[in-house]
Amino acid sequence: MKKYMNNNSKILFIMHMPPPVHGAAMMGKYIHDSQVINQTFNCRYFNLTLAKNLQDIGKGGIRKFKDFIRQLWNIRKEVKTFQPDLCYVTPNAKGGAFYKDFTVVMMLKAMGQKVVIHYHNKGVATRQHQFLDNFLYKKFFKNLKVILLAEPLYQDISKYVKRENVSICPNGIPTKEIIPLETSHSSFNILFLSNMMKEKGVWDLVEACRLLKKEGKKFHCDFVGKWSDITETDFYSRVREYNLEQYITAHGAKYGIEKDLFFQKADVFVFPTYYNNECFPLVLLEAMEQNIPCISTDEGGISEIIKNGITGFIIKKHNIKELAEKLEYLMQHSDMCKQMGNASRKRFKNFFTLNLFEIKIKDILQCIISDTK
Repeated sequence: MKKYMNNNSKILFIMHMPPPVHGAAMMGKYIHDSQVINQTFNCRYFNLTLAKNLQDIGKGGIRKFKDFIRQLWNIRKEVKTFQPDLCYVTPNAKGGAFYKDFTVVMMLKAMGQKVVIHYHNKGVATRQHQFLDNFLYKKFFKNLKVILLAEPLYQDISKYVKRENVSICPNGIPTKEIIPLETSHSSFNILFLSNMMKEKGVWDLVEACRLLKKEGKKFHCDFVGKWSDITETDFYSRVREYNLEQYITAHGAKYGIEKDLFFQKADVFVFPTYYNNECFPLVLLEAMEQNIPCISTDEGGISEIIKNGITGFIIKKHNIKELAEKLEYLMQHSDMCKQMGNASRKRFKNFFTLNLFEIKIKDILQCIISDTK
């Protein structure tokens, strides 16, 4: 528990913070550390995370149940002593994790608290036809204000929440100084950076590389990310099967400066995700900041990040031929590739910096508090 004291409106932030490190947790940390937020509001923070690592997310167990009961007790005690004007919660949208967060939100409502929820995931629409979940969602969303990451995500909750009760706040990341590489590269470099998961589109990109090789194209594709449901053994087995050893390299997880080096030498960033919980991948913002055009799918709110044909391309999920065609186009039109990269960085600076996120979320919270007083 961390406290920031001033004389302004009081907000209790009940949210996920690292570890483990993932998009929602990082945004929670950014809010926790934000001078804009902490100077505007009288803030207290409660970490809602129960998972010890990424593999532990979504799993149950006696330890988690005991920790959750302890969480409920501590949240209840904090509300009674702090008496916030608003409780901010980052819940899960579906499954067992939703049932846990449902309990938290309903307890806050029972204590007479005003609640805003900020979704960093989706999946309500996939469960709304089940009797129990439909019943719980009706109770859960009643009298709630909701913050979403992008307009396309509203369809996920449209059955339960009127659009007037929804605010849109795109995520943002800290800006950094871009240091160009001292030496240029001759080959066309493709970069994938995420967990090595099937649903992140790893195999789709490998297949696209296979098509490009058949066309006689010269390129190199770097895969950077932690091994997950795709193992290093399985990955290189397929690379060898396709005779792509000279075209593809997997590097495992990289962080900090090592990760930045891959961005700096990339001509295009490819993220052909169809991950069912994909909402607003921060890795696309990282690539855009580095002057890199992006190719991705219309999963979640990605269509609000990439402007199709301007900062990169939006392709259909699992359309390997289209992915290969877009890559070939950028290979053959280096000026357009550079132009899209410059447009990406401009869009990043105009919409997706951490400072812009902090100001936007501050304004939304102030508006909600003023509406409820």
